[in-house]
Amino acid sequence: MDDPAFAVETDLATQSLLLAAANHDIRALRDLLRNTSANIQDTETGFTPLHAAIAACEPDAPSEDTKQVNGHTNGVASNGVAVEEPNEQRKQELEAAVKTIKLLFENGAIWNDLDVNGETPGCIAHRLGLQELYELCVDAGVRAELLLSRLDEYQPLGDDDSDEEEEEEEENDADVTEAADDVNNANLAEGDETTQQPNYLASNLTFDRNRILDDADNGVMMQWESKLMKRSAELLTPSSGLRMLNVGHGMGIIDGVFQQKAPKSHHIIEAHPDVLKRMKEQGWNENPGVVVHEGRWQDIVPDLVDKGELFDAIYFDTFAEDYKALREFFTEYVIGLLDPAGGPDGQGGKFGFFNGMGADRQVCYDVYNKIVELDLFEAGFDTEFETISVPDLDAEGEWEGVRRKYWVLENYKLPTCSFIG
Repeated sequence: MDDPAFAVETDLATQSLLLAAANHDIRALRDLLRNTSANIQDTETGFTPLHAAIAACEPDAPSEDTKQVNGHTNGVASNGVAVEEPNEQRKQELEAAVKTIKLLFENGAIWNDLDVNGETPGCIAHRLGLQELYELCVDAGVRAELLLSRLDEYQPLGDDDSDEEEEEEEENDADVTEAADDVNNANLAEGDETTQQPNYLASNLTFDRNRILDDADNGVMMQWESKLMKRSAELLTPSSGLRMLNVGHGMGIIDGVFQQKAPKSHHIIEAHPDVLKRMKEQGWNENPGVVVHEGRWQDIVPDLVDKGELFDAIYFDTFAEDYKALREFFTEYVIGLLDPAGGPDGQGGKFGFFNGMGADRQVCYDVYNKIVELDLFEAGFDTEFETISVPDLDAEGEWEGVRRKYWVLENYKLPTCSFIG
């Protein structure tokens, strides 16, 4: 519609809603939300009402004689930076912000919309040290992502309609799938295609001394991950003579640590032809106890389960797969591969994985850590997270020549999973 009057009216509604959110005016918000979406965005800043409500809480610059405190519920940075102790007026402002944010989420506000600076509402709350507001965003993200994953699993019940109607439904489903694929492909930036299977498996890899890149310069695995994998290997295999399974060889970092433990058996699943070629050149097939399975884990793991193979330690780190693949692995297969009476003490085997989901933003990382912990518990696993600091990868030049940074956070949460009980 090109009617200028309509454009002015729409812009007025947007600005009114953003202003009410920034002022934490609950009454005005309720009235406006009756006819306006909670997900409108300012054309210049990209702010949604959530962005506005949180950004309005930016604390004033502290005075020289300000009392500094750590660990306060509100007004303390998530990264531990000391801030002013809130006075009564500040407390009331933050309480109003909490009510505003809850109201917006109740009306369908999206937790991870981006503004023009690439920040979600949670990113702003984290940057400003507004911990309670940040947690509201994280919790909303968890609820939303869990709901989406459950809806994805939903299968409509069939009925006794005619074959003709069933064929029509199949055609409609195909149209929807094709449309979704078109949207997904449109959202892929140039170079992203190789991060989608099976494109990744058809790409040419470059092996450097400290990293593997695909032919679009996406980082497949990098040497800075060694510290994380070595620690994971220590927790998964505290003694020698254990049975190990690693899904995704890559640079061979964790497999190298496993070999130092003199394993009783050491199974490795790897799908990429270039990695498999390099493994043969390096003599991995000849190492003691090593069994290399060539192919996708989805095609290999079911056979291992059918054969009754059991392991004391399992590690999972694949490339070009989403969280759904990881969840399928530990929900459907780890429970059949991990020995409940395994491990050095007979208390049960342990499972670990590279925990890098959503690591381009702290709020996304925290959301997915909560989701994976919930899903693991539902699958029958207790998860312990160990926090490990990550150095400044930019300062160390790790990202030079890499198309995209897949890790920007200060801390890594290393997961170790064992059977409940």
